Amino acid sequence: MKTIELPELPDAKSPAGAEIRYLVDGKTGNMIHSTVPPHQVNRATVHATVSEFWYVLKGHGEIWRDDGMDSCVVDLVPGTAIDIPVGTKFQYRNISDEELKFICIAMPSWPGDSEATFVKGIWKPTV
Repeated sequence: MKTIELPELPDAKSPAGAEIRYLVDGKTGNMIHSTVPPHQVNRATVHATVSEFWYVLKGHGEIWRDDGMDSCVVDLVPGTAIDIPVGTKFQYRNISDEELKFICIAMPSWPGDSEATFVKGIWKPTV
């Protein structure tokens, strides 16, 4: 059994550009806390083997997702939950003056930054 308190400082940056804090991990997945600074546009990526669930805690952002059949942009506001199935291209951005914060659960556990491949997104990245 694991119990973790949110680290004060980020542990790393995601390949897309968000600050991340490691929370818990296990055989079937892991959970991180992500922070995107105001007005930051992250790089578009696609994952080779990992699917993700997100739950937005604070801020206001947008995410573009494209699975090859459907493409959409949705608001990321507190209380919103989304999925990013393996092989889905995605890009997200903070469109507010406050930090965008969300919980991300990766399944299976994140194997390392080589998991993410950069792709062409719909917004110009600022990181």
